Amino acid sequence: MNDKIVFGILISLIFVCTIIVFCAFLIKLYINKIRSYTAQLYQKDLDLQKALTQTVIETQEQVLQNISQDLHDDAGQQLTYINFQIEALRLDSAQNNTTLEPLSEAVKKLSESIRNLSHSLSNQLLMSNDLMKAIASESERLNKTGRIAVSFNIPQHFDKVFDTNEKTVLYRIFQESMNNILKHSKATYVNITMTDHPFEMVISDDGKGFDASDTSGLGVANMKQRATSIGYEIDISSVPGTGTIIRLQQNDTYGKNDDRHH
Repeated sequence: MNDKIVFGILISLIFVCTIIVFCAFLIKLYINKIRSYTAQLYQKDLDLQKALTQTVIETQEQVLQNISQDLHDDAGQQLTYINFQIEALRLDSAQNNTTLEPLSEAVKKLSESIRNLSHSLSNQLLMSNDLMKAIASESERLNKTGRIAVSFNIPQHFDKVFDTNEKTVLYRIFQESMNNILKHSKATYVNITMTDHPFEMVISDDGKGFDASDTSGLGVANMKQRATSIGYEIDISSVPGTGTIIRLQQNDTYGKNDDRHH
């Protein structure tokens, strides 16, 4: 009788354990399915965000190209015609020559400014070169203006490959940085360095600096927004009187958060 009771208890325990194991298996299977489904949703959301980012960047670039072309074809030609007429009037008499000389110089400076603006808005230089060559070319152009000395340094074997969005946005951030330096910093020297593993771009100047907590009117918010759109982080260090350091790095967690769901 006791053996039958023990045997019955063992059978019951085995049955209960089997049920528990089966339930645990079902729960684990269900959890794995939830994780898989969540990961798929996350990946779709990530792909959508990247697609939207690419669309925004492409739209912005197209608008900039249109403006650049209009400046070159319309405003540039109109100023050339105006300057031609002024020069013709200056030849009429010595008085006209003296009177119109300041106007002629002003038109020439305005024409040069529009040419530079058209050049900066256009992405032809970037599209026909890799990022480093585009930055090196723009740095050389700035050096030739005599307004500022620019040094650009990269490793001899720089082998990081950028996708189209990265290439475009990083170049625009470089342009925005240089524009801010030329307009606001009163710097005489700018040093640009790049490393590839991990990637980092550092732009430093010897200008007057500014209060880094006050970014109004300096395009800093725009640069940070651009950087975030491609998964990069930008840090700006500056104190009045000490120059400015702009540090741009790739965010290691960008596009990798979906690993948490696997």
